Amino acid sequence: MPAVTAPAHQKGDCFVDFEEKVFEDVKAEPGQKALVKFHTVAFEGSIGFVNLLQATRLQRKGFETSILLYGPGVTLGLQRGFPRLGDESFPGHQNYANQIAKFIEEGGKVYACRFALQALYGHGEPSLLPGIRPISPLDVLDIVLIHQRDNAFIMDTWTL
Repeated sequence: MPAVTAPAHQKGDCFVDFEEKVFEDVKAEPGQKALVKFHTVAFEGSIGFVNLLQATRLQRKGFETSILLYGPGVTLGLQRGFPRLGDESFPGHQNYANQIAKFIEEGGKVYACRFALQALYGHGEPSLLPGIRPISPLDVLDIVLIHQRDNAFIMDTWTL
């Protein structure tokens, strides 16, 4: 049987070169826009939170950035907590709320489809996190078309 002679890894060790950046750090040109579309369920994987971080990064790179929550994506914008709204009942329970609040504070816009809120998930506009703008289901296609017309960067999250 082979013997393991390498010392055990220690806290603070690195497995990869996290400082090397291969590509240029792209910044938005004046007037450039980005739209990040969310059609994913909150807490059903990491894609929702990861792409909230990506939306924040796009905003910080200078893009006029909007988030569209539609279909199951509206679940990312709902107030939660236990035993009271806003309470963090487990570590990370408020990740979506905190990241959305940070995104809005930094100038980002967040829109949520009213149809998905009420018809699909049984929530109303008062259930949304502060700063999220509810929109008509007819606006869901139009916000995409407007961003496409403006040659915006559009990112989708179609994971369920």
